[in-house]
Amino acid sequence: MIAFVVGVVLLVVGLAASIALHELGHLIPAKKFGVRVGQYMIGFGPTLWSRRRGETEYGFKAIPLGGYISMAGMYPPSPAVAARTGAATGGHRTGRAGGGFFATMVQDARTANDETLLSEEDDRVFYKLPVWQRIVIMLGGPVMNLLLAIVLFAILLSGIGVQTATTTIQSVSDCVIPAGTDRTECAASDPVAPAKAAGLEAGDVIVSVDGTGVDTFAEASAIIRESPGRTLIVVVERDGVAHSASLTPVAVTQPVVDELGKPVVDENGTPETQQVGFAGIRQEVDYLRQPIWAGPQAAFQNVGAVAGVVWQMPVKVWQTGVSLVTGEERDPNGPLSVVGAGVLAGEVASADAPVLNRVAGMLSLLASLNIALFVFNMVPLLPLDGGHIAVALWDGIKRAWAKLFHRPPPKPVDATKLVPVTFVVVIALIAMGAVLILADIFNPVSLF
Repeated sequence: MIAFVVGVVLLVVGLAASIALHELGHLIPAKKFGVRVGQYMIGFGPTLWSRRRGETEYGFKAIPLGGYISMAGMYPPSPAVAARTGAATGGHRTGRAGGGFFATMVQDARTANDETLLSEEDDRVFYKLPVWQRIVIMLGGPVMNLLLAIVLFAILLSGIGVQTATTTIQSVSDCVIPAGTDRTECAASDPVAPAKAAGLEAGDVIVSVDGTGVDTFAEASAIIRESPGRTLIVVVERDGVAHSASLTPVAVTQPVVDELGKPVVDENGTPETQQVGFAGIRQEVDYLRQPIWAGPQAAFQNVGAVAGVVWQMPVKVWQTGVSLVTGEERDPNGPLSVVGAGVLAGEVASADAPVLNRVAGMLSLLASLNIALFVFNMVPLLPLDGGHIAVALWDGIKRAWAKLFHRPPPKPVDATKLVPVTFVVVIALIAMGAVLILADIFNPVSLF
């Protein structure tokens, strides 16, 4: 239980660090380009701790499930501010906008934005930056998550390595225990294991089986499984010297499983079985370090996989909701909430496995989490970073169009008009998040 809690805590710390780096990816270019940044906060809700450095307040909030930086002038000023500073005269409205709920939301967004402006002539604001600088600032956060994922995958694959079954024999069984029994010890009536009878020993390195050279244990195992009752010549290297042994795999009955390791059943629901060859040898497992480019390659492969899930998010969440109601098994490759990720982290940390295996599992989980943060934030909808990038691109297209036809520069795009769309997106995200959290509590995805 303690190990499970430690795993959850490590995930929360890793998530907070990922969020901190994400916001740092926004903060650094924003300050570099001269934007006035009022706050850099990790988390939401009540402030636990904060300290001001220069013009920016840095701090932590109670709920470490997000973060933000507060930049001056994310949007152009409202007509009220323009009139107050002399940029316009008369005819403006103050207070809440008329026209209903969404119009009020637009006005509230403009009011909140106006509070970050010192004056209409203030140049240290986000909306006055060149388009490319605005895109760099908004890309900085997601790109930081992608870079962190690349580093984590590089540590995992090139630093620790991939757990691989080698051609070295770890152990040799003494006997063949009949299928369907719970015994782990040999009985007098049990036949001697074929590998034991052939004289194979722990530490032997398999060179070839039945005249076929093998580079992996899987290749040797495939030949043995396909040869029940047939004598095979196995060449092994022992203490630097080649030895030949005659191995006759015994036929055993095993269930047929699919690519996920689940039993295959026939039309009547009866598990299917097959006869395979059994030798009684266990492979030695080792970590094989991959080339340095394996980390970036794995990261971008995961980007494609996660993008496929995010693109179908409403459908995937609906399917998850159905499985929650019906009790059906969930798609292991479907979306998870932070609760689900915490459960997986706890399972990894408390697994009955070597410490290195558990460390590798946590690194893989955190790397995948950062890939999800990268992909999700690139969705071109406000309030996500991708939405701000889309607004900047639209502003750039308008300016380029005006320049092409020698027209006056257009006014900056007023993204506050998109607040109703933002509101709908936020409500949808909250609803989908609630479904996933409930599913992760009552019908969780498990590693084991």
